[in-house]
Amino acid sequence: MSVEQFIANRITLSNKGKNNISKPIVKIGITGIALGISIMILTISIVLGFKQEIISKITGITSHITISNININESNEPNPLKLPADTLKMLKDLGFIKHIQATAIKNGIIKTKTENEGVLLKGVSTDFDFTFFKKYLSEGSLPVYTDTGVSKEILVSKKLAARLNIKTGQKLLAYFITTKKTDDTVFANRGYAELEKRSRAFKVCGIFNTGFAEFDENLAIVDLKQIQKLNYWTNNEVGSYEVFLNDFNTLDKDVETVQEILGYNYRIMPVNEEYSNIFSWLAMVDVNGIIIISLMLMVSGVNMITALLILILERANMIGLVKAMGMSNVSVRKVFFFVSLKLLWRGLLVGNIIGIAIVLLQYFSHLVKLDSNTYYVEYVPVIFNGLYILLLNSGIIICCMLMMFFPTLILTRITPIKTLRFD
Repeated sequence: MSVEQFIANRITLSNKGKNNISKPIVKIGITGIALGISIMILTISIVLGFKQEIISKITGITSHITISNININESNEPNPLKLPADTLKMLKDLGFIKHIQATAIKNGIIKTKTENEGVLLKGVSTDFDFTFFKKYLSEGSLPVYTDTGVSKEILVSKKLAARLNIKTGQKLLAYFITTKKTDDTVFANRGYAELEKRSRAFKVCGIFNTGFAEFDENLAIVDLKQIQKLNYWTNNEVGSYEVFLNDFNTLDKDVETVQEILGYNYRIMPVNEEYSNIFSWLAMVDVNGIIIISLMLMVSGVNMITALLILILERANMIGLVKAMGMSNVSVRKVFFFVSLKLLWRGLLVGNIIGIAIVLLQYFSHLVKLDSNTYYVEYVPVIFNGLYILLLNSGIIICCMLMMFFPTLILTRITPIKTLRFD
């Protein structure tokens, strides 16, 4: 143990059993560090949790990339799309693509004995991955679609079921408007079409609740063949292809690769552009997190500077004495550097314990609830990320120790002749 460390230990220990000015100030400094690090851990965990939960819900209900017809329809129902089998295989063979599934959407009205409600039907086929909906299934069972027949099973959202008073096993009647080429050859050659009213009967097999109000409002899942028959499409025609990636962080680069393969004959829409308002909100969450962490870092640094200044002023006589005995300014600075490190270590230890405990409590118990209509989730989502916590602690230590350099400048102005004469 060096002389500087020995003196630093004596200073730290002497504050425990002595009623001096520095004792409450040091406690305040340690408390400030503890509160700062705990709030920063909570901030990072909540920001990461929010982003992951929201992105997983959006991409679970939709996908990472949507491939559709380049011709834009006036409604949100896309024109039919035919993707060549070799092109589809080429996309599936790409290493960054996890899964591709065919879908189509259709606007309609569901009618019960007492209520009518608009609905957005999403047609899916046997290649559809129901993993996401299985997680949020609240009643009944998932639909089963095959390549042979046309299924009448329908999976509805909880909000839609509540408004229509729908129960599992109940039969529904849905009405649609379909665009059909007119039989009149004169008008057909000019591109005219007629609107046809059609209806379909469905049976509710299950009810899901994702907590994402924007999608749960009127979404229902049906067999893709139902929509193909309603729209007079062939079995090879679909509304769009949903592409799921292995890593969301490589979305922009993967979109460019898909664009290079398909060219500009198709509309390729990444999820962050299709739902830009939600992703803009998530970007604001990042900004808020950075602001909170910066403020807490400043508060922690000011607390440590204040505590160190009080310690230096209180130990002015001791500083003059050790300087008179030949200790250099650099060595005296090392003494208070070690003192600061000890105080900082205590604050970080307590703060990490508090912050991690709260994160784990929320992670397992979902104690703090939220309004899903506003925040898209029913509780505050958190993620315990050890790497981020380690980087956060390292950053606090570096920043605080750099800030500690300025208070130690006062040590150069403390001379033995002034302090000893004062005694």
